[in-house]
Amino acid sequence: MAEVKDWTGNTNSVYKTIAASNHAEGERQCDDYYATDPVAIEKLLQVYDVPHHVWECACGAGHLSKALIESGREVVSTDIKDRGYGYVGIDFLKEPLPECLADEGNVCILTNPPYKFATEFIEHSLAVLPQGQPCVMLLKTTALEGKGRWERLYRHGWLQAVYQFKERLMCAKNGDFGCVNGSAVSYGWFVFSKVPNQRASIEWI
Repeated sequence: MAEVKDWTGNTNSVYKTIAASNHAEGERQCDDYYATDPVAIEKLLQVYDVPHHVWECACGAGHLSKALIESGREVVSTDIKDRGYGYVGIDFLKEPLPECLADEGNVCILTNPPYKFATEFIEHSLAVLPQGQPCVMLLKTTALEGKGRWERLYRHGWLQAVYQFKERLMCAKNGDFGCVNGSAVSYGWFVFSKVPNQRASIEWI
């Protein structure tokens, strides 16, 4: 199964090819790249049916994308920076939903977003996805806190579910799992959809 489909984003994306771009502006994620242990997908799929068509919009070196492809999903993988995988130089916060996904009824955006832009990633996901289609974000458990996040995300009732990891998940800075001895950070998968006044559920995985 192919790892990516043809990219059909904005006019700037004509310069963006797999692992070949120097046209990215404002590379936000250069110091905020933490690769995710693919076991995160394995555990998520045990409790949540991820849609068949996925946009992994901060794919890094492809750890989550590859796990999703192995599960049978069709995945469009993009990143603002070239880490050797997917379509690069794609600034997610400036892009519409790729045309190859726009007509699909079973679609989601799934990623481990750069932490300092997590709220923006969620807001943009919900803005470009078809009504009711989910964005699935790997977030620190502390993302439940904060007046700002409450006002921008939670008060609308867009949070559908939280799948909290029972054990600490490994996320490796710059994708170097060889240097990871443990994790002091608690993570969960947060599922949002732009359906108002949902009552969020929580499940431990």
